Amino acid sequence: MRIDVLSLFPGMFAPLTESIMGKALEKGLLDFAVTDFRQYSHDKHNHVDDTPYGGGAGMLLKPEPIFEAMDDLTAQHPGPKRVILLDPAGKRFDQTEAKQLAQAEHLVFICGHYEGYDERIRSLVTDEYSLGDFVVTGGEMPAMIMIDAIARLLPGVLGNAESAPTDSFENGLLEYPEYTRPPEYRGMAVPEVLQNGNHQLIAQWRLKESLRRTWQRRPDLLDGLTLDQTAQKLLAEVKREARTIDAGEPEAD
Repeated sequence: MRIDVLSLFPGMFAPLTESIMGKALEKGLLDFAVTDFRQYSHDKHNHVDDTPYGGGAGMLLKPEPIFEAMDDLTAQHPGPKRVILLDPAGKRFDQTEAKQLAQAEHLVFICGHYEGYDERIRSLVTDEYSLGDFVVTGGEMPAMIMIDAIARLLPGVLGNAESAPTDSFENGLLEYPEYTRPPEYRGMAVPEVLQNGNHQLIAQWRLKESLRRTWQRRPDLLDGLTLDQTAQKLLAEVKREARTIDAGEPEAD
């Protein structure tokens, strides 16, 4: 995969050359570049924004720098591209979208700044995304989050092939609690089931605790899921246990 970013602040993307992403770049699993589209401005002051027609607050990104940066990018790297605009009006980015974008050969992120974009820039775009109902200064940080979420799904990027499939949201549920050594710390013990070596019981415990955490913290995620009989039974146990605790009764062994 190749990922390109059009941004006024290319230095903000330096952290993406570290950690997991950095290893992917070293292994040649990913090509990544950031273009400062200010270099495509048309005046001596390198302006990339201007006031909106019809009046109004703020400044808009001009079309010329973005279009010409895309022209050069396409000339250097022809072929199909998913061109992504970071915009509050875009659809919500989630793990399902990350998996879909991870199948693309070439992604291009356009990071806006100022009040917004000249509407004609959208003619270059194939996808518009938002991270949520809040406002940030520019598209750089949302783009970094999306790139990280996408890159870790590429084959060979994660050292452990099982890491991504067990992440939160991969099966529609939040991830179960996890523990490491020591077995007891400051009076807090690792659940016995995780120490007994019975992988069938461990898998059942993990599914139950994943269901518990999702039901307690993100019940909305359960609305869109079709649970098999085992998961339905475990979820019923979770709810029954919660009612028992709320009633002040001791839990059954």
